[in-house]
Amino acid sequence: MTTVADLGAHSASARATGGTRPFSRFEWMIAGRYLRSRRRDAGVSVIAGFSFVGIMLGVAALIIVMSVMNGFRAELLTRILGVNGHVILQPMDRPLTDFEDVAAKIETVPGVAYTMPLVQGQVLASGANGTSTGALVKGVRGDDLAKLAPIASNVRQGTLANFDTSQGVAIGQRLADNLGLRLGDSITLVSPDGDVTPLGTTPRVKAYPIVAIYEIGLSEYDAAYVYMPLVEAQLFFNAENQAQSIEIFVQDPDRVMDLQGAIEQAAGRPAYTVTWQTQNQSFFSALEVERNVMFIILTLIVLVAALNIISGLFMLVKDKGRDIAIMRTMGATSGSIMRVFLITGASIGVAGTIAGFVLGTLFCLNIENLRQFFSWVSGTTLFNPEFYFLSRLPAEIDPSEVVTVVLMAVGLSFLATLFPSWRASKLDPVEALRYE
Repeated sequence: MTTVADLGAHSASARATGGTRPFSRFEWMIAGRYLRSRRRDAGVSVIAGFSFVGIMLGVAALIIVMSVMNGFRAELLTRILGVNGHVILQPMDRPLTDFEDVAAKIETVPGVAYTMPLVQGQVLASGANGTSTGALVKGVRGDDLAKLAPIASNVRQGTLANFDTSQGVAIGQRLADNLGLRLGDSITLVSPDGDVTPLGTTPRVKAYPIVAIYEIGLSEYDAAYVYMPLVEAQLFFNAENQAQSIEIFVQDPDRVMDLQGAIEQAAGRPAYTVTWQTQNQSFFSALEVERNVMFIILTLIVLVAALNIISGLFMLVKDKGRDIAIMRTMGATSGSIMRVFLITGASIGVAGTIAGFVLGTLFCLNIENLRQFFSWVSGTTLFNPEFYFLSRLPAEIDPSEVVTVVLMAVGLSFLATLFPSWRASKLDPVEALRYE
């Protein structure tokens, strides 16, 4: 074990050769000796351990939470924009009976991918087991439905081929489960906007065979959306030969505001449009605010751990006063003493940051398996799709955010070591030895 005499010998050798280089082997050796646990330094070692664990958990928590919130936003954005139009055009002065011509004109606008004339309405859906639930019927053309990737690429049962002539409907997997329906069964739809009779308006009731069951992973849509051929929807909702609106899908959803004016002009008729950003602005703004607040709160964990480094170094300086005095009398400079304690404290922060980075990354890469494991252990459903909209827990690691978290943690660790290290370098050797 390295003794004070050995340290003094190193200091004397350094003085004889004209001083040590900054961060030399001599300084790293002493810092390593102070980091190793001994019975007499148990209090310092415990504080150092708590500091290491605190920084590790803080960095890991930051990476995990930020990645989950990024994944949550990306999944919602992908599914919402994949199912709903980026721009919705609705008529102003007269019914949209010329929807096919208007849709064709809008598709000529540069940046527009395709259009989807739409008839929709709220209905009461009933299954064979007598269960009923609210649903949203969307009447679309078969070719347009095939372009909706979240639907067309996630058909679990049946097919969307010949959808226009099938006289059937496509429903979500959760809706089918809730109503006890399977492929080929009939779903009964009840619309309050039915036939007008001398006795008043009677609800329209009609049963449709299920030709396809899809599951896109967004519980709100899987449990509520019913896709119907456009012609059937026009008859069901008393909207013969017209569309209620036209949903426009663009190539770059983030630039949808730039295309809004061109789309209205290309329509060639009085109409007003609304974008997906306007419709979902409050929702995604709330997600962004929550994300920023969580970053600030979890950063406090790292800050508290950094403060533990300060207290641990102060205790170490007090405990090692005699060693510092001997090294100073043997030729060690104040800068060398400062660097020794800087290395000691920074090593805790850097090691904790690296451990937190590894832990957080591994957690994010296996987060769905971990969710299922903890659900099995606890016997409860963690991240219930009924409340969180998604059927799986997403995590998307953003390299730039991870770099920011790592640099922030390392920076706080270095800042926490400066003042105790400076105090150690200013220790008076005479005073330190006098009271030993």
